[in-house]
Amino acid sequence: MKVLITDYDFPDVDLELALYKAAGVEVVTAQCRTEDEVIAASAGCQGLLVQYAPVNAKVFAARPEIRIASRYGAGFDTINTDDAAKYGVWVGNSPDYGVGEVSTHALAMALDLIRNITVYDRAVKAGQWHYTTAGIIPRASEMTLGLVGLGRIGKRMAHISRNVFKRVIAYDPYIIDGDFPAYVERVGREELFGQADVVSLHTPLNDDTRNMVDASLLKLLKPNSYLVNSARGGLVDIDDLLAALESNRLKGAALDVLPVEPPETASAIVQHKRVLLSPHAAFYSDIAAQELRRKAAQNLIDWDRTGRPSYVVVEGKKNN
Repeated sequence: MKVLITDYDFPDVDLELALYKAAGVEVVTAQCRTEDEVIAASAGCQGLLVQYAPVNAKVFAARPEIRIASRYGAGFDTINTDDAAKYGVWVGNSPDYGVGEVSTHALAMALDLIRNITVYDRAVKAGQWHYTTAGIIPRASEMTLGLVGLGRIGKRMAHISRNVFKRVIAYDPYIIDGDFPAYVERVGREELFGQADVVSLHTPLNDDTRNMVDASLLKLLKPNSYLVNSARGGLVDIDDLLAALESNRLKGAALDVLPVEPPETASAIVQHKRVLLSPHAAFYSDIAAQELRRKAAQNLIDWDRTGRPSYVVVEGKKNN
């Protein structure tokens, strides 16, 4: 078997190379940014290990020898799963590597917004020493947390937040009632935006969720609400978000992800004083990063040995 690591932003891929060497898998590396670059680099490869490179019908048509694509991460939006299914290509991911990291990061961002820790820090460093420098601060234990998406991360977020907030409500049309924890109240999407003081997004990016959080939903928020996004940048219409901030429908927003990464430093969303940003880092701890890479790489080894990856997103044709 021959594998292409299409691209990566890690300091190195020594972990992956060691795994493949031990498994007898040939591997080549690249830093592809386009389909054409993936096609050029993947000659003779049966598997792709993908981070941000686009992988779709154009790639599969040009390289019919590709039988599996595994993505670094729980999300798999850089791999067109419909195209993969059409061409009989397996798709794998690593969905459970950073559940604790993402959920605690989201909660930390929510609490920073509520408690205005960052604002206090800036005030103290500017020579201001008074508890009123951050403005009016609400009591978290009187607030409602609304979770959009109740998968692995959403459930963990609910669990670690239930003693912080008065209520935890959630919207997820794909989870049955029996999979909702007893301490989470099921609501509709519009109900959630109408009732929550803090909305935290934990849903995949697909055709149904792209720009889901737009003016029509944001206008349902109570004045001075908060939005946290540690899922995918494309879930939120940034122009509508900025408008909601300017109208004070939103008191603050915390974003670990953006539609374009990295963003322009001078952009309105980066420079807004009531927007808290982190650089797509919610997933990260040293241990989580190692687990992410190991599981994504192992999918290709498992497919070569058994005919299917450990974590299946799309079932392809059987490996002959």
